[in-house]
Amino acid sequence: MIKILVVEDDVKLNQIVCTYLNDSGFQTKGCFNASDAYGEMHNNLYDLIISDIMMPEIDGFEFARTVREVNQVIPILFMSAKDDLPSKQKGFHLGIDDYMVKPIEMDELLLRVRALLRRANIEMERKITVGNLLLDADAMSAEIDGEEISLTTREFNIIYKLLSYPKKTFSRAQLMDEFWGVDSDTSLRAVDVYVTKLRDKLSACDGFKIVTVRGLGYKAVLI
Repeated sequence: MIKILVVEDDVKLNQIVCTYLNDSGFQTKGCFNASDAYGEMHNNLYDLIISDIMMPEIDGFEFARTVREVNQVIPILFMSAKDDLPSKQKGFHLGIDDYMVKPIEMDELLLRVRALLRRANIEMERKITVGNLLLDADAMSAEIDGEEISLTTREFNIIYKLLSYPKKTFSRAQLMDEFWGVDSDTSLRAVDVYVTKLRDKLSACDGFKIVTVRGLGYKAVLI
């Protein structure tokens, strides 16, 4: 099921949007500030973000900028009371994908969400099959030839990310920022440790290999 993160400090509007999207077949999580949203994104894989701009402490612009530093492909939709062109220009310059002005029509929001997901080629069934490996993002499970393989949440998220974008190289810093958090004090070498563990646990997979790109990071190559 598609997972959507709603970042909106208006509690009532947040609940309305989440309820409407849940009723429309999505799995939606609401956060009331960007700090909580960062925590959610570090522990879960989301397919689309809906964000307000005017929020306390960290506004939507800074939030979108940070998200884009670690994830350049997830669709971001701003919904804001700011109707001026400079705000829209700033949002799109930061890398958002769509912009809606409050008050929001829920039916239009649904149309835009579905359009963004289509453009991102995101399917409702969040499963990846590569050779004899099956990854199920909703169940957070991995199977090789039908036998379940035990992966930690972070291990699963890393391999799911690599296989979602085969041949794309992700730097250690990108993976660290996305799955450990931008404020983490953990060494970048921790990424190497996790990749070594993944290679060992998934050694029986016949459809891909995790390749080290010298001086850059890692990528999944289909075979």
